[in-house]
Amino acid sequence: MRRRRSLASQLLAWQLVVVTLLLCAVGALTVVQTGSNFRSNEERRMLSVAETVAANSLVQEQMGNWRLLAAPAETARSLSGASYVLILNDKRLVIASPVPDQIGSTLDTRTTALEGRSWTGTVGDSIEAHVPVFDPVSRRVNGMVIAGAQDQGVFAGVLQQPVDLLRYLAIALLIGVTGSLLLARRVKNQTLGLEPHEITALVENREALLHGIREGVVGLDGQNRITLVNDHARDLLALPEDAVGRSVEELELNDRLRDVLTGRATGVDQLVLRQGVVLTLNRMPIAGGEGAVVTLRDRTELLALQHELDASQHATDTLRAQAHEFANRLHTIAGLIALKEYDEVTNYIHQISSAQDQWRAEVSSSIGDPAVAALLIAKASLAAERGTALRMGPDSVLGRVDEALSADLVMVLGNLVDNALDALSSLSPSNGAGKWIEVGVMQLDDEVQVVVRDSGPGVAPELAEEVFRHGFTTKAASHGERGLGLALIRRACLRRGGSVSVSGSVFTARLPW
Repeated sequence: MRRRRSLASQLLAWQLVVVTLLLCAVGALTVVQTGSNFRSNEERRMLSVAETVAANSLVQEQMGNWRLLAAPAETARSLSGASYVLILNDKRLVIASPVPDQIGSTLDTRTTALEGRSWTGTVGDSIEAHVPVFDPVSRRVNGMVIAGAQDQGVFAGVLQQPVDLLRYLAIALLIGVTGSLLLARRVKNQTLGLEPHEITALVENREALLHGIREGVVGLDGQNRITLVNDHARDLLALPEDAVGRSVEELELNDRLRDVLTGRATGVDQLVLRQGVVLTLNRMPIAGGEGAVVTLRDRTELLALQHELDASQHATDTLRAQAHEFANRLHTIAGLIALKEYDEVTNYIHQISSAQDQWRAEVSSSIGDPAVAALLIAKASLAAERGTALRMGPDSVLGRVDEALSADLVMVLGNLVDNALDALSSLSPSNGAGKWIEVGVMQLDDEVQVVVRDSGPGVAPELAEEVFRHGFTTKAASHGERGLGLALIRRACLRRGGSVSVSGSVFTARLPW
């Protein structure tokens, strides 16, 4: 295979070709200009010779005596270096010429000299000047003088000054070659030494990689303008077709997504909600501060599975709490029987049964939706294990609702109760006495209102809006996704046209139906 030439050598070769062509053009223009200047100088020189002869008093007075006119004509020719000097009378008869056979002949010349005006130009292969000769007394034109020199062509002026032309061309060539070498070196440095076919292969590989991977990729410059985006990222972020070249601030993105893309939110695996899709974003700055590359993955399915696992975990925790509670009660009953306190056994069993029946009856009488009622009954056992009382709000009432609203209510209630349990579990034993959570579910004409309050310190007023942002958390979690529950609650409420808010330790969610 023929060895490919490097980019630097190709640039140098092309630059040399350009410089050579430029020098050839300059040389051709120089030759043409020099030849034109030479002819102009020759015309002026012949005009001066002809004017000198025409101004000679002997020539003006003796136009009829050809023997006397030969001397001044020949003298002027020999002194000036002209090829010939002719004197003609007003009938165009040659009366003085360096060629004897030409004397007495008629010269067919149609110039303005016999009309009283001088003329210069090219006649055949000669450069001539025609000057009228005036009679000294009458001032009439009684003849003319023709001075001529052989036209040596366009190279005549160049041949007179060959050293200067070659010097100028050599200097221009040296400057051109030096500039070409410097340009080739600079281009090689800026392309990191890559050759054109290597650059083309890199671009093709990059395009295939960007559009072939199942992850979204977004490139940003130093001003947070999008420089590249692959198809998967465009779909996940719902970006417009003209997103490339526009700033992140100009696009219709939520604050959380803007913070991650611009680097205001730092860290790995940043969670973002975008049009109902849970995304994980990672931002990698480019060395030198020239921008960043952001990769994003769709975590919706994975998060759904995680929520299902969380639900299973919660169910397991609930069953474990119930089993633990049931074992304690059995141990108590067994101890009372061993002590033969049969009346106390009967009272204890009646007390346990009435407490459980009371909570089930309270939930069943207020909540008509089976899924919501089952959730509250299960959460009571979990709360009891953590030493927290779960109670219903006095105005709670909910009938049977459709499956979509029921699922949203289970998600909202489950997250709010879990958050309240986490908040109360962080209280010290001295502050944990009388821990409780109150759940209120009110079915109004056009919406369901969920109110969850607890005996904890609540949320600071300055964080009342911040807690609903994606990724915000006050939990020191060592595993799992944190800071997403309240964001999911807010998304569910907003999707239905409702809202969610917090005031101290009271969370209120509105879900229209």
